[in-house]
Formats: sequence, C-alpha cells, structure tokens
Amino acid sequence: MGAHNSAEAIVRVDGLSKSYGRVHALQAVSFSIRVGEILGLIGPNGAGKTTLFECVAGLEPADQGNVYFGPVPVDGRHRSSKLFYVPDGIAPWPDQPVQWVLDFSLGFFGGRRALYEQVVADLALNPLMTVPIGALSKGQRKRTLLALGLLAPQSILLIDEPFEGLDLRQSRDAAAALRKHLTPDRTFFLSIHQIAEAAKVCDRFVLLSGGLIVAEGTLDTLTALAQQRAGHDLPSDFEEVFLALT
Repeated sequence: MGAHNSAEAIVRVDGLSKSYGRVHALQAVSFSIRVGEILGLIGPNGAGKTTLFECVAGLEPADQGNVYFGPVPVDGRHRSSKLFYVPDGIAPWPDQPVQWVLDFSLGFFGGRRALYEQVVADLALNPLMTVPIGALSKGQRKRTLLALGLLAPQSILLIDEPFEGLDLRQSRDAAAALRKHLTPDRTFFLSIHQIAEAAKVCDRFVLLSGGLIVAEGTLDTLTALAQQRAGHDLPSDFEEVFLALT
C-alpha cells in the first residue's frame, strides 16, 4: 500500500505500472487525490502523464496496481461513476455546433445543467455556440472541452493539458474558471507541462519524470525537498524546484 493519508484521499493510486513492449511508461506509480483540491500532474512531454490519466480513468488497463475510491479498489469499468476524463486534442462530434455538443453532453451524462450559462460565460463560448466543433481553433476547442468537463456530473474531473492552445489571457481566464467552479463536492486533477501555469492554479503537485513519481506535495513541501536534495537554497520558483527534483 502507498504511504498516503487515506482519511483525506478521495482516490488513491497504488503501484500502477504500464509497459508498451520494452518501454516502461509507468513504474509503480502511487499518489493520492484529495477532496476539494486542484492537483497538478507535472512533467515534461513524454513523462507518461497521458498514459497515467488513461490508466486512472480506466481507458487503458494497467499491468499492475490498483485505483482506490476510499478503502475500496475499483476496476476500470466502474471508475466513470466518479471520474470524468477530458483528453487533450480531441474534436468530439466535429460536424455539430458547440451548443449542440454541450446540450447533448448534458443530456447524455446527466450533467450540471444549473451551471450551463455560467460555464459558457466564464469560458467565453457565447460567440462560438453556432460554430461546428471541427471549425474551431485549437484554443476554442480547448475551451469547449473544459466546458464539457465542468458540466459533467462526476465529482472528480481529470483534464489533460487544460491550457494547451490558449494564449496568456485565455489561460488566465481558464484558470480562474477552474478555481471558480471548484466546490466542496468537486476535485480537479490536471495534467500540465507548463510549470508556470501549474504554480498559479494548483493546490498540490505530483511530479512525474520517466514514468516515475519523483515527488508529491504542496509548493512549499517540494521547495524544501528540492533544497534538501540540492544542499543549498533555491530561488522560490517552481521551474527551479521542478528541475532540482527531476
């Protein structure tokens, strides 16, 4: 069992491993997701972040390890009751307009209809409601995917690269929307390679490098660990902390 505080953890990932031939994408990965937090999965491209998300969400079977909801291990087929996964770079129903996609998703998943107008406004989607998904820019499509996630009924939202394709202002607005819609009954787990963006929005961090968890904790905890390993003080900059730990 991983050494996590089960009293605080809504999800515990314990010893997940995944290989593709000789490539070890994940190696005995263990960490916790706590109630009501924004947890950031931080790592460079190729670190295994998307593979980890797909295994946690149950889309890919892990070779070893378990995912626990509280004290109970839950197999991949049944994790969608609590987990909603928003992949990066997809264009669902590309011939349909944004409004149709949001309305259909609300009906299909039984989503949070009371939040509809607020989420659309927060992500500046009103001018795009009649535009087909396939005609959206990368950033516009990303904002639509974020809306799908925020409107989903599940209590835990996994978002792969929430700020990919967004400019500085749009990234700030998206981060503000995520923070605004974080409620006691919602938890966000974000996979991010832009370290500066992660530092602004996340409460805690899981650092992934080469398929291995190298550290987990708040920025203060990670800074102290990085200074201990380095043997000297480091600038209070998350990029420097990340480089020192990886």
